[in-house]
Parts: sequence; C-alpha cells; structure tokens
Amino acid sequence: MGHIERRVCFLDVRRVLNPLASVLVVPPTSAHSSPFAAASLSRQVAGAWPGGWIGGHAPGVLLATLIALAATSLGSLPALQSRGLGALTLAILFGMAAGALLPARLDARAAPGLDLTRQKLLRLGIILYGLRLTFQDIAAVGAAGLVLDALVVASTFGLACWAGLRLFKLERGTAMLIGAGSAICGAAAVLATQPVVKGRADQVAVAIATVVAFGTLSMFLYPLAFAWLQQAWPGLVDARSYGLFVGATLHEVAQVVVAGSAAGPQAADSAVIVKMVRVMMLAPFLILLSAWLARKDAPDAGAARKVAVPWFAVAFVAMAGVNSLGVMPEPLRAAGAALGMFVLAMAMAALGACTRVGAIRRAGARPLALAAGLLVWLVAGGALMGVAVHALLG
Repeated sequence: MGHIERRVCFLDVRRVLNPLASVLVVPPTSAHSSPFAAASLSRQVAGAWPGGWIGGHAPGVLLATLIALAATSLGSLPALQSRGLGALTLAILFGMAAGALLPARLDARAAPGLDLTRQKLLRLGIILYGLRLTFQDIAAVGAAGLVLDALVVASTFGLACWAGLRLFKLERGTAMLIGAGSAICGAAAVLATQPVVKGRADQVAVAIATVVAFGTLSMFLYPLAFAWLQQAWPGLVDARSYGLFVGATLHEVAQVVVAGSAAGPQAADSAVIVKMVRVMMLAPFLILLSAWLARKDAPDAGAARKVAVPWFAVAFVAMAGVNSLGVMPEPLRAAGAALGMFVLAMAMAALGACTRVGAIRRAGARPLALAAGLLVWLVAGGALMGVAVHALLG
C-alpha cells in the first residue's frame, strides 16, 4: 500500500482507536509507531467486540452504497448516457467529491469499510460481470473479430508498458493500469488489474481519469470520422466494418454502444459483440500478467516463482460459461448482472473517496500523454490491423 493511500485511508485513525487501546492493554507505542501499526490496532479492536468487524466496516460500506445508488440512478438518464457518463464514471467522481468534503473524523471511521469495498467487493463485481457475456459471442464475431481483438489488446498493452516506462518514465503500476484500461474495457479493466499489479489508489484514479477522458473524446470523434469517410470515399467503409473497428478500439462498453449506434443498428450490433469478446479477454490477460510479474519480480533466476492466480478472473470466465449454457433463469441472470454493476459502482465510489485531487495533479501531464499516444495507436494501428485481418481472414 502506497504512502498516499495510507495517509488517506487511515487518516486520524489513531484518534479513533487510542481510547480503546488501554482497554485492550495494547502498548501505547503500537498506535503511534506507523500507519501500519494503527491499522493492526484497528483489526484488534474490531475482533475484540461482538459484531465489531461488521460495525467497523459499516460506515464505509454505507457511504459507498449511497454514492453508488446516486451514480446508478443518474447514470441511467439518457442525457448523461449519450455523453458517455455511465454509473462507473459518476461513482468515482462522486466518491472523490465525498472524500474531499468529509471531515477527518468521519473519514477515519469510513476507512475500513472503504478498503473492504474497493478490494474485496470489487472482485465480486468482476465475477458477476461475467453474466453479461456468453461464449456464443466469440462464435458470432468469427475468426476475424477474435484475431483483431487479440492483436489490439496485446499491442496496446505492450506499447503502454514500453512507452510508459521508457519514454514517459512513469511508475510501472501507472503505466500498466493505463494500458489495461485502454486495451480492454476502460475503468472496469483498470479496477480488475489493480490487485494484480498492486496499484495504489492514486495510480488507479489517474488511469481511470485518462481512459475516461480519451474514451469519451473518441466516442464523439468516431461517428464524425465515419460520416466524413462516407462522403469522401463512398463504399470504402461499410457499417459492419465500422462496427468491428469501434468494438475493437474504443475504451468503455457504454462508449461503444453510443459510437456504434451513430452508424445504425448493424454497426451497433457488430460493435457490441466485438467489444464483449474483448471484455472476455480480461481473464486470460490477468492470468498471463500475473505469471509474467511473478517471473519478472523473482529475486534471481533460481528463486521459486509463485504465481498469484487471480481466482476472481477464473470465476469471471466460469460465470460467463454458466450464462452461455442458458441454465440460469433470465430474471436471476438479469438481477445478478445488475448487482455486479452496482457492486462495481460501489468499488469506484470507495476508490474515489480514498483519492485526493492533489494526487492526480501531482501525477502531471505524463499519464495524459501516454493515454493520448495509446488513443492514436488504437485509431491508426487498429485501422491497419483491421485491414490486414480482413484481407487475410475475410
């Protein structure tokens, strides 16, 4: 856990815990030695009283729930959806506002629940997200759509790692989180990748801010570019090809829906299906990334390499498999999918509440420059790869 995150999420925790320290006969120095000691004391206090664990987490979970409710309600408004402002984007914005406005005493009380929400409940949201996908989606796009998605994900993330570390001198976590968000599915991919790369809250917030900003910009530019091409070179790009390009290169699912629908229902259908296949690549991406990081971070070539398998990613694929079989009643599936999105909104709210605008400001212009470069690659490189794949596979 990074310095900024500790400072935010355990702010003034000693003020809350010190009166209880004497009851537990904990040496006074343990509450003052470090933020980690304060966190340890918090866990001791929570375990010492009946219902203490639940009571200690309730304020933060309740805060995240209220923010998620507001974000979900507003995110369903057509006026906001047409501008790419969905529930997840609004949740992190509202969370950041709440974190900035909360008094220090309330901030400290909410910290344990916010940590639980953005770490544990996040995984539940990712798992339930699988109920929105089926393996039949892969068959629908064919080999061309599958290969194009794989090329876009691999090349975009690889470019993000290389350019982020070598050109822009970013921290590895920041570069990887921006790359995952740009390559796969925006904010949801950033959240899912955070436990694997052990990214700090400020790194996650910076990554989400960049992919949301440039994804929203692309959502408006793609339809304009398609209309211009239709006038300048009629027949060069048809609705289906445009839909494949949108689904393979645009960041968020909501943005894909908006940009694809601008060219008609055929383009929208193609765009959404290709995007869903791209989202399904999240699970193998996380497993491969975890294995690569375990190997890279090994102290020496002969050291034991422990791969931290992200089991929530495996469960995500399993949930998509259950959905593919059609054995789950539709009302139950719809309820599970809706719950998954709401839990993800809670995680975004908790993340925002544990982040300060100053942390994003201190990141500077380099993360934005990396995200802008990745957008150029998605547009130009995605178009070139699409032409090549179409020529080879049809």
